[in-house]
Amino acid sequence: MKSAPFPSDESARLQALESYNLLDSLPETVYEDITRLASEICRTPISLVSLVDKERQWFKAKQGLNVDQTPREQSFCAHAILDPNEIFIVPDARQDERFQDNPLTTGEPHVVFYAGVPLVNPEGYPLGSLCVIDKRPRTLTDNQLASLKALAKWVATEFELKKTKEELQKSHNSLQAARQERIKVKHTLQAGLQPLAQSILDTTDTLLDNSPRTDQVAALSSIREAGNSLLKLIR
Repeated sequence: MKSAPFPSDESARLQALESYNLLDSLPETVYEDITRLASEICRTPISLVSLVDKERQWFKAKQGLNVDQTPREQSFCAHAILDPNEIFIVPDARQDERFQDNPLTTGEPHVVFYAGVPLVNPEGYPLGSLCVIDKRPRTLTDNQLASLKALAKWVATEFELKKTKEELQKSHNSLQAARQERIKVKHTLQAGLQPLAQSILDTTDTLLDNSPRTDQVAALSSIREAGNSLLKLIR
């Protein structure tokens, strides 16, 4: 068995994968529907939306398979992501030196035929693959290959929609928190400054009502105006 080497940009790729918050997430109908379509179109008993993590491949959706993940070193999809621009096809794993003694070939689920389309994000990082698997040698027609690629683009689009929705929700939550903080600060200012401003007004009114000297009137009037402005500001 020959495990796939790591891509040259593996660190950045893993960071990109992590940013989508997909790993170990709950099942979602849209991905289950896509894998079901992939199996029906390609006439294969198994289809997967597979995400290639640091030490494992984890299945966001699956048809015809009972496990949720397998070791990365055994992963066919780890080979598929090495070239983000091409579909990766293994017609007969038993005749391929990379996979002929792979536990996934020699044992359950007995992978013989594999075809995987990389799931590439807008920055060009392959996060995993949409793949179809059979227990016998196979080929796919041009129409099946085109359909599989289209379904893979659909999966990648759903990833982006999910990420954008989460980012918008995060921004909304931040705005809400900022509004609440502003209200809190306003209440604090009102509690602390309103009595002070009122005291300033009361004091200046008293002084102005008691015949201040001519040279004091302008200063007292300015102080009173400042008190009024402060009251308006904190209301």
